Amino acid sequence: MTNAHDAGARPGRALLLLPVQAVLVAALGLLVTGPLAHHWPLSAEDDVNRALADRRAPSATSLTDWLSLVADTQTVIGLTLLCVLGLLLVPRAPRWWEAGFLAVSVAAQSAVFLLVTLVVNRDRPDVPHLDGAPPTSSFPSGHVGASAALYGGLAVLAARRLRGAWRNLVVGLLLLVPLAVAFSRLYRGMHHPSDVVAGLLNGACTLLVVGAALLPDARKGEAETEPAAPGTRRAVVVRHPHACDDATAARVRTALRRHGYPEQRWTDTTPEDPSGGLVPHLTGADADPAGPAEPVGPVDLVVVCGGDGTVRACADLVAGTGIPLAIVPCGTGNLLARNLGLPVEPVAALREALSGRAVGLDVGRIRGDGLAPTRFAVMAGAGFDAAMVRDASPRLKERLGWAAYVLSAARHLRDPRMRLSLRLDGGAPLERRARMVVIGNVGSLQGGLPLLPEARPDSGRLEVVLLDPRGVTGWLAAAGYLASRAPGRSRASGTRERTAAHGALEYFGATRVDLRFSRPQPRELDGDVLPAGTRLTAEVEPGALRVCLPAPTRIGAQGRTGGEVAEHGHRDARTAAR
Repeated sequence: MTNAHDAGARPGRALLLLPVQAVLVAALGLLVTGPLAHHWPLSAEDDVNRALADRRAPSATSLTDWLSLVADTQTVIGLTLLCVLGLLLVPRAPRWWEAGFLAVSVAAQSAVFLLVTLVVNRDRPDVPHLDGAPPTSSFPSGHVGASAALYGGLAVLAARRLRGAWRNLVVGLLLLVPLAVAFSRLYRGMHHPSDVVAGLLNGACTLLVVGAALLPDARKGEAETEPAAPGTRRAVVVRHPHACDDATAARVRTALRRHGYPEQRWTDTTPEDPSGGLVPHLTGADADPAGPAEPVGPVDLVVVCGGDGTVRACADLVAGTGIPLAIVPCGTGNLLARNLGLPVEPVAALREALSGRAVGLDVGRIRGDGLAPTRFAVMAGAGFDAAMVRDASPRLKERLGWAAYVLSAARHLRDPRMRLSLRLDGGAPLERRARMVVIGNVGSLQGGLPLLPEARPDSGRLEVVLLDPRGVTGWLAAAGYLASRAPGRSRASGTRERTAAHGALEYFGATRVDLRFSRPQPRELDGDVLPAGTRLTAEVEPGALRVCLPAPTRIGAQGRTGGEVAEHGHRDARTAAR
């Protein structure tokens, strides 16, 4: 049992690294001002400052004046207090640990800065100074360190809370602020280049130390303080043992107990059975063949701790049963969770899903030569994307995450085009050439990139895209078009085809899609590699899968609230039935 002393031990130990950080930064300063001062690149620093001073212009001077203002002591203190108050007062539940992380990061960076300036007395550059400041406190840059701690800390919090394109945009803008401040301090003659580099390192190291100390325990503390939900419902938890570590599994157990699921049956996936032997749990038979043949009782919830492949294998079995499914995203891509508006942090996603309601979503049912009929929840594809998934290095996926797919994709940019026949809802076949074809139940890739802008998991149909870029300009046109699309802008096009990016992209929509390839093509299903083949047939099953989604106050799939997703799904299911 964890008591208060144990809970606070880890943060206490981690914060002891801050004095070590101060010593290391001070030692770096003594080296910069001492034995290394006359060696390159430090010997060229004065030339950099003089070159910037000689090229000053009124517009740049005004801009850098503003940049220095956003990082001075008064501004940083004021913004930190406002952000801390916002984290404590605005959410329905105060975010104590995130507020503490931000406040401690800014304060710790300032403390390290002050201690270092007591040891390192470096004169400012020998150029006209545009700001007033003590003459011997050049190393490290306090403005740069403070901006790295404040705006970098906000970027960390934004990365934990936001999703999709907004997450990338907000985090990127926040991380640009310290770099812009660093340039302004050089331009205004207040610091040498090594001073601003040391300021960035000081701020970044402070965030690493304080984040390691506080943010993991923040998640633990939040899980342990959730109010317990009444009832004694039964949950079956399918866990991918490599994707979901023991610490995450322990927090999942706690969250489930707090939401009224004290009876939990856990089962691990295997390469032979990616659903972790889920069938006996759903049918009520004993899951252990060697055990007593006793029913285990009704299942109230299936929880999947893994990536899209694990979710797909479980969804294939759960669809049509009426049993709700909750997703704990622990994989490389987690595309279904991202498209449904779930947090990327695994246990946060589970907590929000259990606090919401179960919504009926579509799944696709697919079959083909050499494939037993199965379901998918995200996307099925053939050609370029399947080859990319097939050849992605498992070691790189473990280390780099979804970026490993980018490296694999580069190897297949010059793969030959494939000839295919496409039939929509039993219509006349359409003959095409393409590098890949994707059938989607949802539309967005990593970073919110809308591969299928019209795809909705509650629309009662599937969307199809053919990618056929010609040369470098074709790839650039396709990439530019996708990057410029915002999810939710497009409208349904039915079975009417639509081209984009000068013909590099062609879109279709239907409830049934038949594909025939002139030669066997690599195929994939929700990120899992399938045997190569010449046929794929996909049909939509409207509202077949009940998925626990966040409350309607949160933004759900493709910009809709959870309530809108539910209502839209019911409406389209009724339309499809008619």
